[in-house]
Amino acid sequence: MSRHCFALDLRDNAEAIAEYERWHQASQIWPEVVASIRAAGIENMEIFRTGNRLLMVMDAGAAYDPKAKAAADANDPRIQQWEALMNTFQQALPWAQPGQKWVPMQRIFSLASLGEA
Repeated sequence: MSRHCFALDLRDNAEAIAEYERWHQASQIWPEVVASIRAAGIENMEIFRTGNRLLMVMDAGAAYDPKAKAAADANDPRIQQWEALMNTFQQALPWAQPGQKWVPMQRIFSLASLGEA
């Protein structure tokens, strides 16, 4: 299994942030979105927030292929509807590439890699 971390900002607006969080509650997230995530080989996904900054932590199985996931999402009208809705709340990080939403984060420290003291 591999772990991937990404960052993204929300519009700095309390109402928009609350609405974004509401859409991510278990009772509100669209089943097609969850099915798409699972079908791609993503075994767990969590999103954390501080202020308007988001951190997504994703654990993916060996079969996960980000290009295949992106292609499948691009060809799924329901996922595209979800992405359009989420775009109303999100804003790209200042250093994001054109059209890039979630920006991969680089791990700079791991306690596990230090071994036992």
